[in-house]
Amino acid sequence: MSSTSATLSTVQPASGTKTRTRAPGAWFDVVFGFLAQGAAWLTLALLASILISLLVGAWPAIHKYGLGFLTSPVWDPVQENFGGLVMIYGTLATSVIALLIAVPVSFGIALFLTEMCPAWLKRPLGTAIELLAAVPSIVYGMWGLLVFGPILATYVQQPLQKLLHGVPYLGALVSGPPVGIGILSAGIILAIMIIPFIASVMRDVFEVTPPMLKESAYGLGSTTWEVVYQVVLPYTKTGVVGGIMLGLGRALGETMAVTFVIGNMNQLDTLSLFDAANSITSALANEFAEAGAGLHQAALIYLGLVLFFITFVVLSFSKLLLVQLKKREGDKS
Repeated sequence: MSSTSATLSTVQPASGTKTRTRAPGAWFDVVFGFLAQGAAWLTLALLASILISLLVGAWPAIHKYGLGFLTSPVWDPVQENFGGLVMIYGTLATSVIALLIAVPVSFGIALFLTEMCPAWLKRPLGTAIELLAAVPSIVYGMWGLLVFGPILATYVQQPLQKLLHGVPYLGALVSGPPVGIGILSAGIILAIMIIPFIASVMRDVFEVTPPMLKESAYGLGSTTWEVVYQVVLPYTKTGVVGGIMLGLGRALGETMAVTFVIGNMNQLDTLSLFDAANSITSALANEFAEAGAGLHQAALIYLGLVLFFITFVVLSFSKLLLVQLKKREGDKS
């Protein structure tokens, strides 16, 4: 017995020392964590580099025009006099029009698919809506210019001009030659493009509502609208807001479709919805390749910086709104 204990004592580690063994997958976890952290830092580095490059490229225009660039409607490459008000107005106006049209339509689509659609139609209709999101934007632009634009000019603009002729303010909103291009046309095309995105998000968040809540409401005699308004929307409002902000971001950054139908004219003589205008993305697409190094190129980069800032503000506002909604839900609970 004594010899056995002596033998065991020789293989035991010295007092106060610990043997650490690493599991076979531990090194993989370390490497994976390092790569994941590197990817996160890379994203921040890319964002910072984009912002810095925009600031450096736009600095000549920033130095010369300052914030007055945002309020000047003049865009004259020949005289090297630049202002971004026309493009900023066109970008915001088309995006707002797109949201005003797309949000109610998307809500109706999502409501129909989740609450009223027959089972045999639900899947093919949902697939068709998702396929609309895969259509290239240039196809929407060509369709808008060649098909939708003439229809809008003939059956909407001309009757409205006859109806509102001489009416203050309202008559000015529909003035302009009936050619089917302008802010309204671009806004409607944008609405058609972002409807699949907003509708898909709304449908997905509506479907996560617990069936027990809806069945309880129906059992108490609630109508479909009452169930949606008092049960589904309060439960999913954060997701709905997120879907709307996703559509707005898509509308702000769209280029080719807007370039086809907005008219690409740097003028702000009237506020007519049917007059040709311009947007930030359209101006960049049309002029950047031909702009030489100098103030013209710097002004275009300044426009890109403004678009970057607008998008950042929209995303920040959406995040703040979501936080406030969650906070209110927590206070109520």
